[in-house]
Amino acid sequence: MADFADIIGQKQMIDHLQNALRTGKASHAYIITGEKESGKEFIARIFAQTLQCTDRHEEYGLLEPCHECHSCIQAESGSNPDIITVTHDKPNTISVDEVRAICDDVVIKPYAGPYKIYIFPDGEKMNIQAQNALLKTLEEPPSYVVMLILTDNLDVFLPTILSRCVVLPMKPAPDDAIKNFLMKEYHTPDYRADLCVSFARGNVGKAIMLSQNEDFDRMRKQTFGLLQKISRKELHEILDMVKEIETPLDESGNEENVDKKEVISDFLDMLLFFFRDVLVYKATESDGGLIFAGDLSYIRDTAEKCTFEGLNAIVKLITKTRRRIQVNVNPDIAVEMLMIGIKDNMA
Repeated sequence: MADFADIIGQKQMIDHLQNALRTGKASHAYIITGEKESGKEFIARIFAQTLQCTDRHEEYGLLEPCHECHSCIQAESGSNPDIITVTHDKPNTISVDEVRAICDDVVIKPYAGPYKIYIFPDGEKMNIQAQNALLKTLEEPPSYVVMLILTDNLDVFLPTILSRCVVLPMKPAPDDAIKNFLMKEYHTPDYRADLCVSFARGNVGKAIMLSQNEDFDRMRKQTFGLLQKISRKELHEILDMVKEIETPLDESGNEENVDKKEVISDFLDMLLFFFRDVLVYKATESDGGLIFAGDLSYIRDTAEKCTFEGLNAIVKLITKTRRRIQVNVNPDIAVEMLMIGIKDNMA
């Protein structure tokens, strides 16, 4: 069971949705935009359940679903006929035919609830034809329809779609709130919670995933192993080690199906936070505030070997590499150039 009170941060969005509940004036279409795993669907489903609930109650100043009425029980089991999740056959595309099917279904009145709610978990996957098909419904929607379109890429939507939806952006959640949540709900140790929060950058779902993810620990160990050896390894050996880091294996030794860009992003974060730790330690000779405080001996060794100029150069190189990958420079080439730069500045 989940309530609005369980949402971490997002005060502006909660206030907007609560106002819609209190006034009975829900918009016919919302776009909730934010990073992957940031909690968009979690919020959408709480809102949908509360809209349909027949016995809402107020708690801590928030209207919440009762969790006991027939509608709530169905919503929590995923079987509420008036809360429809829009699926798609092709992994990367919501086709025009799939959207047309939704548009045909819209004219059928709700089975039991006051609303008929459609949740699009992968809204950015609607192609142009699909968006144009949806536009006809958005222009003249039945009064009972509410569409919740979730996306991690607002730029793919037509201006005409955006103009007919209320856009609600996810905000980074406060670090302290995420840390307390991890420690309370997932019994994450203090030091690990700090590490997960640093990498998550306000993304609650990512922090949860990292706290439970063995691949994260594997990447940390492999990355530090690479850095310990980088000054005495040839470039081809370094790149082989990087490939191992970027290619996690499952228990059977097979490559896991992961988003390579996300893995590289985490790898770059790992490097960036490590070298920032080294800079802080070199300047203060204190472990206070270090993200990788558990690896103090290696941080100390690296601080002794590297100059301030070299460390600053490495941090700039990592930041530049991230920008290059974001503008679609070949990630393998970008990471190779970074490794050359790190090796030169650690020599």
